[in-house]
Amino acid sequence: MVKGLYTAHTGMVNEMKRLDVLANNLANADTTGYKKEGTTSRTFADEMSFRLKDSSNAYMPKKLGGITYGVHLGQVYTDYSTGSFKVTDNTTDFAIDGNGFFAIAFTDKQGNTSVKYTRDGSFVLDNEGNLLTSKGYRVLGYAITKTDPNAGANKNNDDNIRPNGDVLYVESNSKTVASDEKLVSLKIPDKVIKDNGDKVAVKSFNISADGLITGVLETGEITALGQIAMSSFKNEVGLTDIGNNMYEPSGSSGAAIISSGKNSTAGRNSSGYGDILQGYLEMSGVDMAEQFTDMIVATKAFQAAGKTITTGDEILSEIINLKR
Repeated sequence: MVKGLYTAHTGMVNEMKRLDVLANNLANADTTGYKKEGTTSRTFADEMSFRLKDSSNAYMPKKLGGITYGVHLGQVYTDYSTGSFKVTDNTTDFAIDGNGFFAIAFTDKQGNTSVKYTRDGSFVLDNEGNLLTSKGYRVLGYAITKTDPNAGANKNNDDNIRPNGDVLYVESNSKTVASDEKLVSLKIPDKVIKDNGDKVAVKSFNISADGLITGVLETGEITALGQIAMSSFKNEVGLTDIGNNMYEPSGSSGAAIISSGKNSTAGRNSSGYGDILQGYLEMSGVDMAEQFTDMIVATKAFQAAGKTITTGDEILSEIINLKR
């Protein structure tokens, strides 16, 4: 009977953990791009086998007489399935229809900058035209290759986004090439600089399915401003959640696989990524009906385990009272 008490105890502890996960999912039901979490548990038979294979595992439940009893919470995992989309008609709202993550330049409190990843495309523009997340982190992508017309026979390729923040005019056509050798902060400026030095106002901008940003000038010309980079992972379930809808790679997820740029001569892999939808946001992946159903099941399982402990206590009390 003592074994039964410990077995029921493991059930109560793990159902509490399961309820914590469900509560977090429900709290984020309206969070843009949130991916729901789930739990897995080993069965009693699995624990017996697990005990025989690896007796040194630190995450085993209570062991009595050399045998493992009870339930063990296998893991808390993230479901990265694509959620439903909400129309916002906001030109800086983007959703990914399919596989992929946006790349973000994240700066920590110590001033160190690293690349993080998100599915939350609720972006904004600052007063300089930089494309930012809602938390103020810069969105990363590719500059557009521009050929210097004044270089003559020795002309060299140059990028349209300059370190000083200027953006050069590049005609957007079927031959537009994105420089995918490095990630840069994307910018949608008020004006672009033409070859003759004239500054021409950008009236509006659009994002194509492959992430290419084009601007319509006051002259009616179409200029390529940059391209949003997409990233994927061999095992996205292994990503580490760092909060604010951002993730970072781990040894389990592997390093980020960056999409190739528009008309890039590098190995083409852009077909493996989803389409970017402008004016849409990906909603939370939480199905509230499913979560409430799971909550009822977890609550009943917790109550059943608690009842087992109560019953075991009553039996032990009766055994003790037999001596009277």
